[in-house]
Amino acid sequence: MAKDGAAENAEDKAEEEADNEEGNKAEEKPKPPTRLVLVRHAVTEQTGPLLSGRTPGIDLSEKGIGQADATAQRLAKLPVAAIYASPIERTTQTAQQIAAHHGLEVQPLAGVIEADYGDWTGGKIAELAKTDEWKVVQVAPSRARFPNGETIREMQARTVGTLDDLVVKHPHETVVVVSHADPIKSAIAHYTGMHLDLFQRVHVAPASVTVFDFHTFGVMMVKCNDTGGLDDLLPEREA
Repeated sequence: MAKDGAAENAEDKAEEEADNEEGNKAEEKPKPPTRLVLVRHAVTEQTGPLLSGRTPGIDLSEKGIGQADATAQRLAKLPVAAIYASPIERTTQTAQQIAAHHGLEVQPLAGVIEADYGDWTGGKIAELAKTDEWKVVQVAPSRARFPNGETIREMQARTVGTLDDLVVKHPHETVVVVSHADPIKSAIAHYTGMHLDLFQRVHVAPASVTVFDFHTFGVMMVKCNDTGGLDDLLPEREA
């Protein structure tokens, strides 16, 4: 049975709209992943010999200020949308140098604060290393609890939960988070599928950069403990 003119016109119009919709989809650029740039704070006078933990009032040393400035210079070209920091002086000061290049305020982020080392806070690492508890922290950290502090599993859970919330809050944006060695190491273990008992095999140097790209269906580690150039993280220029 032959179609009348009205039916043919309606069918042609529907086909044209479908073609236009397909064409618009083809022209749409894929959205970038959400990028988390994890930065360990620069050094203080206590970094190395003492376990500073959450002790207040510890500022960056002169060397640390230089390290933070160097990291800020490396991150200056990135399209950073937000900057967060553990609410401790050394992390906040490191983040402030980074933020100065982007015209952003540093937002405190309690979930990425240093581990609660409990009675070990402020202790000499050389002395702590002689204890049985220290051996557990090094060999089987998933079973370790700092004396009157938190467990390493608890530290990992709240760090990862906080970072996951940021990914939801900043879709397709680049976000800088300044934290501490153990929280960053625990995040590396989680997002790379590494058992927590192996996280002591990961080194995160002061003022180093670790980068994760969060895609729709997964996460990829792009940088780990990086202290070199970051130009390869810049968005590609349009032709």
